[in-house]
Amino acid sequence: MTAQSTLPVQTRPAGPPAGKSLPATVLSGDSASAAAAVAIDRPLSRPASRYFPGWTMLGMAGVIQYMSAPGQSYSVAVFKDPMRESLALSETQYSLAYGFATVVSACLLPFVGRLLDRFGARIMLPLIAGGLASACLFMSQIDSLSGLYVGFGFVRSLGQGALSLVAMWLVGEWFQRRRGMATAIAGLGGGLSVMTIPLLNNWLIAQYGWETAWIVLAAAVAGTLILPGIFLVRDRPEDLGLHPDGVDPEPSRHEQSSTYSESDSAKDSRLVQPTEESWTVGEVLRDRTFWKLLAVPATGSLVGTGLVFHQVALLGSRGLTTNWALGMMSAQAIFATLLTFPAGWLTDRFPSRYLLLIAMLALAAANLLALTMPVVWLAVIYAMLLGLHGSIFRSTASVVWINYYGRAHQGAVRGIAWSIMILASALGPLPLACSVDYFGSYDPALYAFMALPAAAALAVLTAYPPRRPTAPQSLEASAG
Repeated sequence: MTAQSTLPVQTRPAGPPAGKSLPATVLSGDSASAAAAVAIDRPLSRPASRYFPGWTMLGMAGVIQYMSAPGQSYSVAVFKDPMRESLALSETQYSLAYGFATVVSACLLPFVGRLLDRFGARIMLPLIAGGLASACLFMSQIDSLSGLYVGFGFVRSLGQGALSLVAMWLVGEWFQRRRGMATAIAGLGGGLSVMTIPLLNNWLIAQYGWETAWIVLAAAVAGTLILPGIFLVRDRPEDLGLHPDGVDPEPSRHEQSSTYSESDSAKDSRLVQPTEESWTVGEVLRDRTFWKLLAVPATGSLVGTGLVFHQVALLGSRGLTTNWALGMMSAQAIFATLLTFPAGWLTDRFPSRYLLLIAMLALAAANLLALTMPVVWLAVIYAMLLGLHGSIFRSTASVVWINYYGRAHQGAVRGIAWSIMILASALGPLPLACSVDYFGSYDPALYAFMALPAAAALAVLTAYPPRRPTAPQSLEASAG
């Protein structure tokens, strides 16, 4: 018997009887919160069919992550030289336009998250996909620097930001007990995208030009996301009279009696069961645990992006050729993909803070290797450590927000966290560049990059599951 089978599952109070209105405390609150409360708290019936539609949503989440490619760095990077030469732009002009778009994407994510919580993925996905397809068409017509700023702003905000947020939102709504593994499965779409989209872009550009390549991406986004989003996507299992994971969450009498006799320390040693107690954004921002958790993805984005951005020159200074340094990027992606499933399995069985601690220690160790690296073959270990860090990022760091703070506002909470992560990634290359310019070596920045994950590891180690200061009045009223 696994540890998960003996854990409590919080029951939800029944919604208001038919013909009766919601409690005044619900009606007086935010309309999005009220709608989410009704969706989550309504009485549920057992499904007539054995097939759980959540698996369809999981497949859609994987496709969404795959098709977020037009706004992702690994896809845009292939267009850099052809577009820059065609538009007669310098490296600095092109990079500044891309950096500006990254900042815009980060600033818009909290707003997109709130819209997602309010309207759901069934409405938002076709709108976002249509916008991204239009943005790709616009990119194919760019003929000036100002147009590049506008185009990058749209593809980064809609692809790298909004679509990725929709994918994780769907997984969080449809899965609870198996949320870690479900996130890992959906993350395969992103991994496959990294492996295939750059090659496809390169072939299209070589054969037909960068303008046609953007048109093909537009058609691919529209064809795979707009109509499937309308006809296949459903926002929550409760909309179909189902529970998350497709199972009845009511615990058995044995589980109830054994659970209530356990001490707090014993419970903490097990899996932190995802909670249906949903925090508002204001409550989350006032909670210390949120900032301790956020230290991990923010540090990972800053340090990880900096290392990857300068990897060729950094590993070259340690004796690796350019081809080997680029090969380590591929090795890192392969290791991250292979370790995603184990990371998802562990996420469902152990407290998230321990796995996030491991991710930070792996990142610190990678920086230590980059500092020393007495022999060049240790670059493989360096790539493995970064791959381990990336696999935990895809699974544990993606589900920790909904596990700790509930479903009703997960889009807004995740949007705030991701916006900070994206801003951190935009700053990541700068410390290493300044270190080389001012000190003639990467070493000073690498010392700082090693200290940051160590500090984040100490912070997340004390990130215990939070408790709300007061119970929601709406739940008290409906329970009464």
